[in-house]
Amino acid sequence: MGGFGFTIAIAVLIIILVMLFFTFIPVGLWVTAFFSGVKIKISTLIGMRLRRVVPNRIVNPMIKATKAGLTINVDELEAHYLAGGNVNTLVDALIAAQRANIPLEFERAAAIDLAGRNVLEAVQVSVNPKVIETPQIAAVAKDGIEVVAKARVTVRANIERLVGGAGEETIIARVGEGIVTTVGSSSSHKDVLENPDSISKTVLNKGLDSGTAFEILSIDIADVDVGRNIGAKLQTDQAEADKRIAEAKAEERRAMAVAKEQEMKAEVQAMRAKVVEAESEVPLALSSALREGKIGVMDYYNMRNVLADTDMRSAISKIADDDKKQK
Repeated sequence: MGGFGFTIAIAVLIIILVMLFFTFIPVGLWVTAFFSGVKIKISTLIGMRLRRVVPNRIVNPMIKATKAGLTINVDELEAHYLAGGNVNTLVDALIAAQRANIPLEFERAAAIDLAGRNVLEAVQVSVNPKVIETPQIAAVAKDGIEVVAKARVTVRANIERLVGGAGEETIIARVGEGIVTTVGSSSSHKDVLENPDSISKTVLNKGLDSGTAFEILSIDIADVDVGRNIGAKLQTDQAEADKRIAEAKAEERRAMAVAKEQEMKAEVQAMRAKVVEAESEVPLALSSALREGKIGVMDYYNMRNVLADTDMRSAISKIADDDKKQK
């Protein structure tokens, strides 16, 4: 009985070891590769496991490349995988380039992929050019009329400039700048509406694809519309600004006049205060003159009579003026 249990334990241990062996060593993948014509050693697959490389992400693309007639070293694919590249996309790009007779070496394709660009899409765009549509671009002709244009740019990927070349955003920005320059140099917006192809010719001749990852094949103006009268609006805004400046200056002059008036009123009040103060000193001066004998009593009474006569004449003239106003 004890021997039977020992045999069962040995059998279970053997099964576990076999399962671990087939789990760690992808024998099935090796068999698939062998019958696909890919010569790869079991030790190489074990080394991939030890280097934490998923074997099927290397072997399956290599099988695909072999069937397509490409000669690729497994070490190159593994190195590209460890560098963070997409091995499957890389192989698909190499196959597509071979079918399209585009010279694309493994090193260049790997560099393009590691640079963050989709190398397969680049090959496809190189074979089948894509169309980049710009947003609506507003420009103003010399007559002050705004022209709104939209362009379609047909580009083809330049494999040689994919690494380090500018992207679609640069193409769109340069085309927009060319449209603004062309419209701005036109004497009238009617010239642009009559010959929209003049924009395409002028912009295309500027060599806008220099330093980019694309080659511009054509620039077509998809839509041209007339926008606002910018010249008239600018004149209106200038007139409004001039009006506000004039109003501000008039308000400044009014404030200065008010301040001057207040200053004059203050001076008049000060003078009146001085007069009142002087008048209050008159009785004191008269009494002093009487005591000192500088004037006599009759002189004083004569002066009072003159003052009374003056007051009476002033009152009569005031009454006469009031009667005239009432009539």
